[in-house]
Order: sequence, then C-alpha cells, then structure tokens
Amino acid sequence: MGPLKGLRIIEMGGIGPSPFAAMLLSDMGAEVIRLDRASSEFANPCETTLRGRKSIALNLKDPKGIELALQLIDSADALLEGFRPGVMEKLGLGPDVCLARNSKLVYGRMTGWGQTGPLSQVAAHDINYVAITGALDTIGRKVGGPVAPLNLVGDFGGGGAYLVMGMLAAMLEAKTSGKGQVVDAAITDGVASLMTMIQGYRAMDMWDLERQNNIFDGGAHFYDTYECADGKWVALGAIEVHFYQELVEKLGIDVGEISYPAQFDKQKWEDLRPVFAERIKQKTRDEWCDIFEGSDACFAPVLNMDEAVEYPHNKARGTFVEVGGVMQSAPAPKFSRTQSEIQGAPVPAGSDNDAIMADLGLSEADIASLKSSGVLT
Repeated sequence: MGPLKGLRIIEMGGIGPSPFAAMLLSDMGAEVIRLDRASSEFANPCETTLRGRKSIALNLKDPKGIELALQLIDSADALLEGFRPGVMEKLGLGPDVCLARNSKLVYGRMTGWGQTGPLSQVAAHDINYVAITGALDTIGRKVGGPVAPLNLVGDFGGGGAYLVMGMLAAMLEAKTSGKGQVVDAAITDGVASLMTMIQGYRAMDMWDLERQNNIFDGGAHFYDTYECADGKWVALGAIEVHFYQELVEKLGIDVGEISYPAQFDKQKWEDLRPVFAERIKQKTRDEWCDIFEGSDACFAPVLNMDEAVEYPHNKARGTFVEVGGVMQSAPAPKFSRTQSEIQGAPVPAGSDNDAIMADLGLSEADIASLKSSGVLT
C-alpha cells in the first residue's frame, strides 16, 4: 500500500479539481471517504477520477446528517472540499466548527479564484482562471489567438495538484505542532506559480509578449510540432546546441543549409522553419521514429490517446492500467518501497453507508432508522 496508508481523508462530493486531488491521495494509500449528497444505483466506471473511494450518502439538509458528517470529520486527518466560498459555513461544516472539534484537522479548500478577493463569489471555469494569470495568453499561434490547454493547466495542474501538495505539507506540520489549519488552494494562484520560470524570463527580457516568438511557445523552429507525409505529427525539442546538431544530422539537412549559431537567432527562425517542415514532410511518422530511435535529438511522435496506451515506453513503465474494464492512468509518481495502487473502481454513492456508520459505533437498528428517516440516502 502507498505512503499515505493510515491517513483518513473526508472528501465533500464535487466535480473537477477536488475529485482529482482526492484520487491522488487515494492512489498514494489514504483512506478517502467521499461524502455524497444522494445515493445512486449507478456508478460510471469511466469516471476514473472517482476511483479508490468509499462513499456515504447523507442528507446534509437534516441536522442529523450534519452531525454524522461531523463525527466522520472528527475521525479524519484531513477534509477537502471544492464548493464556492461560504457554502460549507452555511451547511454548518465550516473550518471554525470542524477545527474546534478536531484541532489536528487539515481543511483543504479548492476554488478557482480563492477564498478571498473581488472575484471569489463569481462563477467561472478553468479557462477563465488561466486567463487572468498570463498563462493563457502565452499559449497559441500568432494567428488565431490563445488556445485553451484542455483543463490540465488550471483544474488539475494549478488546482488539484497544488491542493494535494498543500494538504500534505499541512498534515506533515500537524504531526509536530499538533495543530491543523486551512489550506486555501486557488487555481489562479497555482497557475501563476506554474508560470514562475516564464515570469523570470520576462523579467530578464528573454520572453516576448507576442505569441510564437519564444523558445517554448512554438516560436523556435527546433521546439515545435511538424506534420509528416502520412498526416501524423512529430514533436521536436532540441534546445541544447549538441542536441540540435544531432537533430539536424538525423533530419538529413545539409549543414551548409543551416548554421548552428543561427539556432537562437530569432530573425532566422522563420527562414529555418520551412526547411524543417519540408524535410519532415518527406517521410511518415513511423519512418522518422525509426530514424530517431535511441538518439539524443529530443524527438517524439505525437500520439493520440489510444496510441499512447500502446506506446512501448509507456507499457514498459506501466503508465496506463486497466481497472474494472477501463483503461486509465496509473498512480504517479512511483515509489520504491511503498508502492501506490488504485484502490478500486468508482462505486455508487452511498455504497458504504452501513460499513461507515458501523465504524462510528451505530447499531443496525440505528442505521435502519437513519435510512427510514432519509438521513442516510
């Protein structure tokens, strides 16, 4: 079992980055109990961010439901929620209430804008959060405007992953101080943090605000994607001079056509790009893979999601696994001793009502009464 074995996390049922954060914690061995609001006969096994949980369905409009939720929180190392600021407080499950009962509790809060600030109560989604950080403006081509980077940069990179990092740090600190605290994880803050290196380049006047005029944004001819003869694509990333030299040699471009000092001369990039494009267009993606196999030219095929599952490197590392008939990403990162593992496919809401209530010390009669009164749903 993973390195977080023995930790209990209460997850308030939600969507987006908070379930992703709970998935990461579960993959690393934590017991994650998802507190859902209504039971269901159906659990889609393809909703893989919900894997590895126990689930209890409580009516949080009933005071008895709130009290049961608080009893669960009393037993937990941490709680995470992804509601709009103030919702948990209105339910009677805010951090002041929970920390007064469980002083070691780490209370993780996942929002787009953060718990404070003029936008904290405004509805939005991933693309909006990424937009105000400067990140979205850097992604895309010169012509056509910014391109939405899926919801990887905001929801999962700047959001869920930063929430997990903050909660783990707070739980580690609580081991020595004996005191819990609130972790205010805002997607906007996390994405801004992810932009640290690019911000540094800008401060050093090494980053142009015009898209596709920098090394990492597709502006450099040696750091971009190119179409092959079969309509498939390859990705080049040969930044260092010696890697760049190997790239040029593997492409079969005459050294006389391209001088190596020109690699970082932005004035030359637009002239050199067609040289690369024309050459790569002459062969299929598989042919280029054969040519570049084992080289240091910083080359890779651009794979679709189905191809990625079958790619030899990914298969060798077990990057994807099948659980419940669904192919999905394996836990990451990997540990040498306390190996992470997926603790099961998604379960219907309320699947663990009886077991969790029994763990709180309730009798079968008590549980039956809670069900008949609609507290357990």
